[in-house]
Parts: sequence; C-alpha cells; structure tokens
Amino acid sequence: QVQLAESGGGLVQPGGSLRLSCAASGFSFRQYDMRWYRQAPGKERELVAGITSAGGSANYADSVKGRFTVSRDNVKNTVSLQMKSLRPEDTAVYYCNAGRRSLMYWGKGTLVTVSS
Repeated sequence: QVQLAESGGGLVQPGGSLRLSCAASGFSFRQYDMRWYRQAPGKERELVAGITSAGGSANYADSVKGRFTVSRDNVKNTVSLQMKSLRPEDTAVYYCNAGRRSLMYWGKGTLVTVSS
C-alpha cells in the first residue's frame, strides 16, 4: 500500500523556520522524483520544490528560491523541505508528491500557518 505521510507543519511567526518531512512507503522510492506542492485557501495548488530521484537536481518556485531547501534520503525513504524566512503568504497546506512516468502519488498534507 502506497503511503506518503507528511509531518512538521504548525504555527510559526513571520521570519521563522520549519522543516517538513515526508515518509514514503509501498513503492520504490529511489526511482521517483519527489515534489512539494502547497495550496493556500482559495488558491490553486502550486509546485513549491522538486528533487530528482537520485537527488542530483532540485528546482524551486521563484517565490521560495533562497528560502526553501528540498532534500531526500533514499535509504530512509524520506524527503524534506527546510523552510526559512517564512512569510504570511507561505501559509498553506503542504503536500508531498511522488512521480514517475505516468504514476503519481500524493500525501494528505500538513498545514503551515505563518502568523504573528
């Protein structure tokens, strides 16, 4: 059974940091590109960051470049998103996504709220 379980969300003040984690199971994790998406209230889901299957390449949305870092551990089957200098506009539900060719899996999401 495929499972992507996000954790690490919560309430943080503007300028603060959070680290999200996603634990994967039930599929060949090291063969999948991994991505983080987010969806803010009333907005469409958007791609935040992605990392290739071997971890050799990462890409970021312009809005988070220089503040967020995506990484993965192909031994522990986890992918992480380190978020720094958080802004109120980063408030959203963050989703972990695994993709390979036509296959795609989603986690249930974790809520990040940036507010004073």
